[in-house]
Amino acid sequence: MILGREPALRSVTRPGPPVWPGSSHPLGARYRTGPDGRAGTNFALWAQGAEAVEVCLFDAEGAETRCALTELTHEIWHGFLPGVRPGQRYGFRVHGRWDPWTGARFNPAKLLLDPYARAVDGDFTLPPEVYGHVRDWPQQYIADTVRDDRDSAPHVPKGVVVHDDDDWADDVRPKTPWADSVIYELHVRGFTMRHPGVPEELRGTYAGLAHPAAVEHLVKLGVTAVELLPVHQFAHEDHLLRRGLRNYWGYNSVGYFAPHAGYSSSGTGGQQVGEFKRMVRALHAAGIEVILDVVYNHTAEAGELGPTLSLRGIDNRGYYRLQSDQRRYADYTGCGNTLHAGRPHVLRLITDSLRYWVTEMGVDGFRFDLAAALARSMHDVDMLSPFLAVIAQDPVLRRVKLIAEPWDVGSGGYQVGAFPPLWTEWNDRYRDAVRDFWRGALPDVRDLGYRLSGSSDLYAWGGRRPYASVNFVTAHDGFTLRDLVSYERKHNEANGEAGRDGTNDNRSWNCGVEGDPPEGADARVGALRRRQLRNLLTTLLLSTGVPMLVAGDEFGRTQGGNNNAYCQDNETGWVDWSLLEDPVWQELFALAARLVALRQAHPVLRRRAFFSGRPRGADGLRDLAWFTPAGKEMTERDWYAPAAALGMYLSGRDIPGRDERGRQVDDDSFLALLHAGDRPVEWVLPGAPWAAGYELVLDTAREDQAAPPGTRHRGGERLTVPARSVLLLRVAG
Repeated sequence: MILGREPALRSVTRPGPPVWPGSSHPLGARYRTGPDGRAGTNFALWAQGAEAVEVCLFDAEGAETRCALTELTHEIWHGFLPGVRPGQRYGFRVHGRWDPWTGARFNPAKLLLDPYARAVDGDFTLPPEVYGHVRDWPQQYIADTVRDDRDSAPHVPKGVVVHDDDDWADDVRPKTPWADSVIYELHVRGFTMRHPGVPEELRGTYAGLAHPAAVEHLVKLGVTAVELLPVHQFAHEDHLLRRGLRNYWGYNSVGYFAPHAGYSSSGTGGQQVGEFKRMVRALHAAGIEVILDVVYNHTAEAGELGPTLSLRGIDNRGYYRLQSDQRRYADYTGCGNTLHAGRPHVLRLITDSLRYWVTEMGVDGFRFDLAAALARSMHDVDMLSPFLAVIAQDPVLRRVKLIAEPWDVGSGGYQVGAFPPLWTEWNDRYRDAVRDFWRGALPDVRDLGYRLSGSSDLYAWGGRRPYASVNFVTAHDGFTLRDLVSYERKHNEANGEAGRDGTNDNRSWNCGVEGDPPEGADARVGALRRRQLRNLLTTLLLSTGVPMLVAGDEFGRTQGGNNNAYCQDNETGWVDWSLLEDPVWQELFALAARLVALRQAHPVLRRRAFFSGRPRGADGLRDLAWFTPAGKEMTERDWYAPAAALGMYLSGRDIPGRDERGRQVDDDSFLALLHAGDRPVEWVLPGAPWAAGYELVLDTAREDQAAPPGTRHRGGERLTVPARSVLLLRVAG
């Protein structure tokens, strides 16, 4: 059904200049020299089912010039416009059939963002004119079938022509090996919005993250990579805008080549591209890699009742997975739609975007949100899917860091441990086991043993290595580390969803009091919580695999119990740097930095191969051994018995592999004693052949972590391990 009405609030349209044939490659808007030596811009758009395509140019006052792209090559509409220079704002109008019952949703009244736009100017505010259908149609069950002919151009952002001639000759990529990596997940805006050392005009921007004060913190902590929450251009959902909120996290992409303009301090007419590059250079100069959290599984256009912003109006059937009822979208993401990554042109969009961010924007890797949705062939997740096959053979992409969030919300979508060897994975089984151990909810220590030693039960196949496991206790999604020990239930009232949002499976323990204790409350609650924080950080950074920290967890950041702060672009979601003025949180930061430095100094803590657990010499010493508090090696029965304590011996004598000069890698040996019980335990330290003596390196029962305790103990000696603590001992001699 097409609603016949006179369009309201139309943009002014002027006749366009002549359009030369141009080229079908590359896609998007590319500034270059034309065939007669005259500079201009080539426009190319894949739109398989379209009947006509116009490129629309906008001046500073919003007047529109429409130019028909009459050349069609292999389903790509293209043309060269002489005189169109960088900074020009533009969009597309695509003509075709309006037939939602068969999935066709062409509507030339809607200005569409170029999927290949390098920069975007303006905000998505989502008034009714932005929808391809009549959003307020009385019968909502058929509203998506009624076409809205109002012009959306005055209400939507525009692409910006950008000239990129940067060869990155002055940049040196850190190229940190996976086994040596420590990842730090942060939000570009939230990390700097309250940072006192960052000038106010730069806070919340790429330039703010590049500022020496921000970089200094990362260097002091010792992390090797930042994992940035989405920086692709994204839009805010209508239901959030109606409640006066915004999509803060950014998992609602609409432009896969454009740095999100809202994080630019220098302008949105293409300046955001250069600012992003300068941020990458600054981080690289400090030895820090840049990993992007990318959302190629769905777009901001949502389901059939969502807005028409880009792909839906370009070729709805070509870009999205549709149900047998082609009015509806297959939704494996929980966000209303799913990109059809099994189709060649969609694969091209994704891989072109990935290569662009590596080769022209300087990034070092990607974390793929809901990666299982990308690995689906027809319906099922398929590890031989076109997406994974294309990545594996791509000469650029197979050499960067690839991290999968190995699940989606569809049937069979949970795929932890199943991705092929090039990939690392967020290991949520690590998260759950460590949380459960320290809150006293593990029935035994079997699962903990696997998680501490690299999760060989999940990853020891097909040539995968321990660093296939990205170990984390917290992430952006869920409680912060401090909230994990302060709350047992979510407190998401500010999100305006009546508590329906956010998981109820937090695996947290509040240490006896929900939230911040009232003034004058028992100080032991605060002390216990800080000890639990030290336990969690220590466990994470001593575990085999790749540790991931979340910004602010290293000094006690809190979200007040909100475990889904995706719409909290305010003090709830921002990092509170004033915490570092408190000696209590300074101590926690000092411990985190000590642990990262300890990990970097000792290859036994960042192994490149799985433990064998078998004797390597005549003395019977093994590369990995497990002990009970009685000082005896764990038996099969011990693994199945209820327990709250576990001893882990790591031998530095039996590290497989060699250094870059071919020399055998040797290191100290360590004994880690983890005790989650609520009473102290007497622990017999293993004697020969494991050790004649030990030196205490770290004790999480101590508040003061500025210097190692250094206490020495003999093998066979009885040692009191405090309740809820970790002791790390170095083998002496």
